[in-house]
Amino acid sequence: MGLLWIAVATCALAHCSVKGDEWWWWQYEEGLRHYSDEALNKEFPEKTRPNNFQHPSFQCPDMSPSPSIPTSVELVKAADIKVIAALGDSLTTAIGANASTVLGIPIEFRHVSWSIGGYGSFKDVITLANIIKLFNPKLIGAAPSKTVHGTTAPLSETGFNLAVTGHNTFNLPEQTRHLIDTLQCYEGLNFKKDWKLLTILIGMNDICDYCKDKTLFSVDNFIHYVTVSLELLMNEVPRMIVNVAQILPMQTLREVQKPTPGCLLQRSFCSCLIKPVASSPQLQELVEVNLEFQKRLELLLHSDRFFREDFAVVLQPFLKHADPPRLSNGKIDLTFFTHDCFHFTIKGHEELAKGLWNNMQ
Repeated sequence: MGLLWIAVATCALAHCSVKGDEWWWWQYEEGLRHYSDEALNKEFPEKTRPNNFQHPSFQCPDMSPSPSIPTSVELVKAADIKVIAALGDSLTTAIGANASTVLGIPIEFRHVSWSIGGYGSFKDVITLANIIKLFNPKLIGAAPSKTVHGTTAPLSETGFNLAVTGHNTFNLPEQTRHLIDTLQCYEGLNFKKDWKLLTILIGMNDICDYCKDKTLFSVDNFIHYVTVSLELLMNEVPRMIVNVAQILPMQTLREVQKPTPGCLLQRSFCSCLIKPVASSPQLQELVEVNLEFQKRLELLLHSDRFFREDFAVVLQPFLKHADPPRLSNGKIDLTFFTHDCFHFTIKGHEELAKGLWNNMQ
């Protein structure tokens, strides 16, 4: 069922070790030791979104819902989606996405996250949720606000963006359980009848931590915990479409560097990728493991295993061969990356949103 998706008219967008809260903070603070006071407070306005910025309008040929609520997942249109949700790690919490200094990295800009950000409208920021809101303005679950990593945040701030910064794939079943329980109890949501759209992106932290515990962060464990999570959803949630985004080829992130202390945070957040020297056996092993993660995820999801009349899991492959945006001189365009040279700014999140939407048709 790899080609299954919402029945909308073609309407594409152009593209331009274990980590809990304490461990993430330790890595962040360890990276900050290399900064001077001047570097800590230096402003980078090119990495933030101006307040008066507006995208042009976006219109599809058919933006209407089905005459009656579809009973088959294969007949669902974008306007039929009533609920949106997301699970994953810091790429979904949108950590640091609109920070002007390195001190803003711990802020989770969930409201501009590529798969579920609900800030303003499509004209303000391109996210999957803001695209779906063009079809159904009453969409439930889009993240309305930002949060701070490590602090408890209510649903009024997170929406159904239940991703957790620093989480690995073995944490995904816990996130999934949290989502199911939340959907079942949420007032104003018809759990049995409403069509729900969930996007999952996870696994990059497993690559980043692979050298610390090759068993815990193995390909087999990655597939095991993804499988457990998808089975939970299939067994307990009616009328749901699940996007599973293919994980990034991470080697190119080694190129996202510049001669400033900012990129030293890369070494804290993804040491297994950044620290090995070029052409080393350690780096080559990690590149091969990264590729095996992708292959095994395809093998798991390119089947009818997670499909029934009112439920489907779809592998979205738009990141499989992703390469960082480049300038005309071939160098990496750093305006797409936060101050840690690892996570994405709003510009980066918008590119992910466009890639996902275009894949979904």
